[in-house]
Amino acid sequence: MRIRSMHLVLALAALWLFAQPAAAQNFGVRAGASANPDQFYFGVHADTGPIVEELHFRPNLELGVGNDLTLVGVNFEFVYPFPIEDTDWNIYPGIGPALNIVNFNDNTDTHGGINIVLGVEHRDGFFAEIKVGAIDSPDFKFGVGYTFGR
Repeated sequence: MRIRSMHLVLALAALWLFAQPAAAQNFGVRAGASANPDQFYFGVHADTGPIVEELHFRPNLELGVGNDLTLVGVNFEFVYPFPIEDTDWNIYPGIGPALNIVNFNDNTDTHGGINIVLGVEHRDGFFAEIKVGAIDSPDFKFGVGYTFGR
């Protein structure tokens, strides 16, 4: 029964992630590694564009595998890009809550967390970021990705 609940949560998160107006959003892919738990992760994200001045809402869905468990992170992150003068690059700090669904030995638990983000992004869509997690989010993540349609 818990696996069914996890599938329902994932389906609802995916619908929510992609239900925003398409004209105002860009979508992308991401992958990386995390520590505690030690995992490889991959996922998808959306970028709403500026919602207030330069503040962007960048929800993402990440699937982590390894360390004898599966972790699904539904992250609701806000980032604020700052241009790096005379380049095509931005640096962005960010923060947001996370819903972490952990499956270990066929037992599924759901935990809340917080992610603190720091990244760099090119105007063509490539980005690299680190995340530091608090509460029940992975302690550290390093990832790279690409946002289409930039």
